[in-house]
Amino acid sequence: MKNLKFLFVAFLMTSCGTIVNYDYEKSTDFSNYKSYNYFDDIKTGLSQFDSQRLISAIDAKLSKMGLTKSDNPDFYIDIQSEKLMNRNNPNVGVGVGGGSGGGFGGVSVGVPIGTNKSTREIVIDFVDKQQNERLFWQAVSESTYRHNASPEKREATLDKLVEKIFEGYPPNNTD
Repeated sequence: MKNLKFLFVAFLMTSCGTIVNYDYEKSTDFSNYKSYNYFDDIKTGLSQFDSQRLISAIDAKLSKMGLTKSDNPDFYIDIQSEKLMNRNNPNVGVGVGGGSGGGFGGVSVGVPIGTNKSTREIVIDFVDKQQNERLFWQAVSESTYRHNASPEKREATLDKLVEKIFEGYPPNNTD
């Protein structure tokens, strides 16, 4: 029984976390990229304030990684996002059954646990504009999104998200 409780708590903790998937062009020499900027026509799909928060978090992280923002960059960044509704809530089944005299009957009801949660998918693309706008790195994240959170909580959430996203940059080619 202890193991079952442990597994249930572990499931709840991991199901609420951020998921990030990475992809990249294997032939890319990431050491050639030292400067960046954003596409002029970027449409993040976020509110203006959240877009500014996300870009500030990315700028701070890339600066820590030794990259500089430039008017003549080595690569450009594109950001897109989409709000998703997560309807895969767990259910508890309640059943009633019985039978006598050779007849069987039963009723079963699924009772949802919790409520639907909004998640946001954010896609960050690194594009080498000098090489015909060649996409060379991409991160796709999905995380819980609270549209009614305070500005401070939104900023903290985006900061954590950016930290998680850039754990995969530059990619570790030893996979």
